[in-house]
Amino acid sequence: MYKPNRRTSRYFQDIQKNKVWEEVARLFRKYQKRWNGPDVDIFIFPIHSNFADKGGVSFKKSIFLFLSPLEDKKEIEALFVHEYHHVCRINKQKKEMKEYTLLDSIILEGLAEHAVEYYCGEKYRANWCQYYSEKELEQYWEDLRNEIIDTKREEELHNNILFGSRGYPRLLGYAIGYHLTKVILKGGNFSTKVNFYSNSENFIK
Repeated sequence: MYKPNRRTSRYFQDIQKNKVWEEVARLFRKYQKRWNGPDVDIFIFPIHSNFADKGGVSFKKSIFLFLSPLEDKKEIEALFVHEYHHVCRINKQKKEMKEYTLLDSIILEGLAEHAVEYYCGEKYRANWCQYYSEKELEQYWEDLRNEIIDTKREEELHNNILFGSRGYPRLLGYAIGYHLTKVILKGGNFSTKVNFYSNSENFIK
């Protein structure tokens, strides 16, 4: 998501001028305290994309944020909440990443986006939350249930369904994950027990 060129160089100067590093540090302190989260390394790069103005990648001990000069600082918070929520859940789960199934991945994404909605507001949800109707998602879940539960992270089908490729609709796995977690979180239950400790299987019972 980063490539050095004239545009990203300009983006870098702008986000530096807007004190984005200081803002992300503030957000980290805020949510680390709120979620009793782990310490992580955070790297910020100007984004290189014609289709998105922000993005992120999370690992157990690090977060990579890719940003353009966003006018609304709440957009930065929404991205950080999503990615740091990943980190907290990954660290609280007993399962190693190499053991993850597609079900684990889609629940991870669904919970993170519900956190964005809860802490930042519905306006800041990702667009993929509204790509498909509830009826469509129920049908996709019914049709793909076994594949989602059984497919391992290293298998090609994992990313095909999660991101939407090879004939699968765009970001289908993300949208199904948001749909499945919505039922559990309908009452606004954002306890750390539900968000970080609950096994993925609990969301499909």
